Amino acid sequence: QVPLVESGGGSVQSGGSLRLSCAASGYAYSSYSMGWFRQAPGKGREGVAVIDSDGRTSYADSVKGRFTISQDNAKNTLYLQMNSLKPQDTAMYYCAAGPESGWWLLVNPNRFDAWGQGTLVTVSS
Repeated sequence: QVPLVESGGGSVQSGGSLRLSCAASGYAYSSYSMGWFRQAPGKGREGVAVIDSDGRTSYADSVKGRFTISQDNAKNTLYLQMNSLKPQDTAMYYCAAGPESGWWLLVNPNRFDAWGQGTLVTVSS
């Protein structure tokens, strides 16, 4: 298991922005696919965005055009820029790392083998 540590969550009003970060250590970060997932109270875990080792990205339809996933390989850090936030974006956000590639990772969180502890995002109307 690889330690992943998220940060950057908080409370914002609808229309606001946040940037989440996920710091990874102890492995060949650049050769892994990384993803952001979220889980709202009473709901299942939902894929938000994925980026593979070649920099290809996939997004959930609900966040396309508003969220951007990126990574800084030199810093072993994954980011999620979230703009135009909506109350329905309220959730615990988790980053994950896995050895496979493909857009289908977005709907298969079980294919990721390392997870962070989560950071809470609350959007008020």
